[in-house]
Amino acid sequence: MLISVHNRLALSERFCVSSAFAYNSVRSFSKILRAPNSGRRCSSFKASLILDSDAFEVGRFIGSYGYMNITSYSSVQSGGLSSIGLFDDLDAGYFSEDVEQLKVQDVGEGQVKIRLYEGRVASGPLRGTQVLFKVYPGQRAGGVEADMMAANELGAHAYLQSDPKSMCPNIQILVGGFETKTGEQWLAFRNDGKYSAADYAKVTSEALTRDQGQGEKEFWNPFDPDQTFTRRQLFIIKLLRGAMNGLCYMHDRGRLHQSIGPASVVLNTIVEKDAAYLVPHLRDLAFSVDTCNSPLEAVPGAFSEGLWRRATAAGAFTTAEKKAFGIADDIYEAGLLFAYLAFVPFCEAGVMDGLSLQRLFESTFKLDLVAAREYCEADDRLAEAVKFLDLGGGAGWELLQAMLNPDFRQRPVAQGVLKHRFLTDVR
Repeated sequence: MLISVHNRLALSERFCVSSAFAYNSVRSFSKILRAPNSGRRCSSFKASLILDSDAFEVGRFIGSYGYMNITSYSSVQSGGLSSIGLFDDLDAGYFSEDVEQLKVQDVGEGQVKIRLYEGRVASGPLRGTQVLFKVYPGQRAGGVEADMMAANELGAHAYLQSDPKSMCPNIQILVGGFETKTGEQWLAFRNDGKYSAADYAKVTSEALTRDQGQGEKEFWNPFDPDQTFTRRQLFIIKLLRGAMNGLCYMHDRGRLHQSIGPASVVLNTIVEKDAAYLVPHLRDLAFSVDTCNSPLEAVPGAFSEGLWRRATAAGAFTTAEKKAFGIADDIYEAGLLFAYLAFVPFCEAGVMDGLSLQRLFESTFKLDLVAAREYCEADDRLAEAVKFLDLGGGAGWELLQAMLNPDFRQRPVAQGVLKHRFLTDVR
């Protein structure tokens, strides 16, 4: 079973809501789609959803994953920021070993276990469309948390997909869903790829290890090392641009993602030479936060409670300041995703992973990336990662430092990240 790291707040803290609220919020999908500000466009979206279970065919079981709970955190960031997430795939044997590295945190495995199935639409205009089922357990197995997560993910997609004329190509598309008699929530997403950014990094790192073991000491491709590096560089930059474009779309519409990481970006290919056809999609909107309502404290539900509490601790008191904090919080998570993709695919398997990298930047170097670069440069195993971030006269380090700035007010917005020279000019 895959364990997905959601390195933020404990579920017990995030879901401070009554069982009655969670129950009423997901007893039928139509209730979610009748949100106060859904309007005509949301009604149109509801009409386009497939809500009949008989309209789907369920295929093979793909796997399952859960969430790691962080119940305490000694922040390294100024301004009172709490733990900032890295959402990563780990296999069971990898889990306990890496958790030991997070000495400043109390870690536990979450209660919600999500199952994944392949499938397709069996009837109607979308007949034959390949889908991916994301199955949330009923309250008996997953508690209130599972129902809350399913309801929030459905509501987020209902809002973001409400205008078919301006839909973002970098956000996963919800096709429909249904609830079983046992209370399970089955959400059906268009299957635009079975790989995640975490899968890409893992496969690439393992391939590098295999090549090194076969005696290719100089580089992965002994015939043209520059070509291999360039392909990897272009693939990762396009991946980051797609993820940031999806995040920019969400922020422009008053939605925060709140769980960005390698496992929350799905890819249609992990073949680097096919980078021209790569289309990343943001997924996993179960922890998404709506910032459209004002005052923010009045938003029902607990997904935003911890966020706004941390915002206040960081000195964000007005509605505008709290929204800015939430956006900066997403940017920080995207920065950790950037760091992950800048290191893991360029290192042999086992040299670097998401948790170790986050601990290195946050705990060891207190987000001083100039010092972190000096450390990484002295380690030959990290040479190619340093080379990648050094492109454009250190443009990668520049962008990474901006996204991981300890002061949330100094971080760029998503559009600013997209316009940074590392994502536009580096070739």
